[in-house]
Amino acid sequence: MAERVFIPDWPGLPGHIGVLSTLRNGGVSLAPFDDGSGTGGFNLAAHVGDRMEHVMQNRSILAQFLPAGPVWLAQVHGTHVLDMGVPQDDLTADACFTSRSNVICAVQTADCLPVLLCDAQNNVVAAAHAGWRGLLHGVLENTLAMMVKSGARLDNIQVWLGPAIGERQFEVGSEVRTQFIDVNPDAHSAFKVSPVRPDKFDANIYLLARLRLQRAGVFRIEGGDFCTVSEPEKFYSYRRNGVTGRMASLIWIKERP
Repeated sequence: MAERVFIPDWPGLPGHIGVLSTLRNGGVSLAPFDDGSGTGGFNLAAHVGDRMEHVMQNRSILAQFLPAGPVWLAQVHGTHVLDMGVPQDDLTADACFTSRSNVICAVQTADCLPVLLCDAQNNVVAAAHAGWRGLLHGVLENTLAMMVKSGARLDNIQVWLGPAIGERQFEVGSEVRTQFIDVNPDAHSAFKVSPVRPDKFDANIYLLARLRLQRAGVFRIEGGDFCTVSEPEKFYSYRRNGVTGRMASLIWIKERP
């Protein structure tokens, strides 16, 4: 059976916090949502053109690894954050949090950066979808603010940066670089002149996220060593394939015995 999920390598994460990240393998989706070799893909997104029955089958497979089914956000590359511990009529958001046990916080990605956050001491967890637009406009800062409002402390928060586009694959224009530097001058270190096109820059989305988190007062940051574009055997990538599926990154508080 193809590997479908993996447990993030997150040193220091307490055992009562559950985390999971999915791969593109081991599902039932057909091309172009397959695993890249013609075998069923593990696409979890209902908005990308995949057959709905395949998406629901894949979500049913995922449910076997979780204490409850996720409530999927309608992601729009924005900065809105939802409380998953209460019913929501409108799921348009790019981040979510909870302080309740067995409530899943989840985001879907295929090059954008998934960020999982937790204050394990005060039992608050969150997940954020951080593409460059969301990062620029404050999705991580908004997520941290909502966590603190729910009882978390910034000095207790730990973060894992999940599978996203790597620096060598993420070419952007000078206008993107300028916008980040205007917000935080230290962001210049996350951009290098493209070796292929001197009028473009290679952007390090992991470093951009680290800089924003550190500026907000969060320093316990793990992960950030993936590249969805250059690892086609594991990950979906919108930049690589255009029409493609989505992976999920998920976090929850386990029910105490």
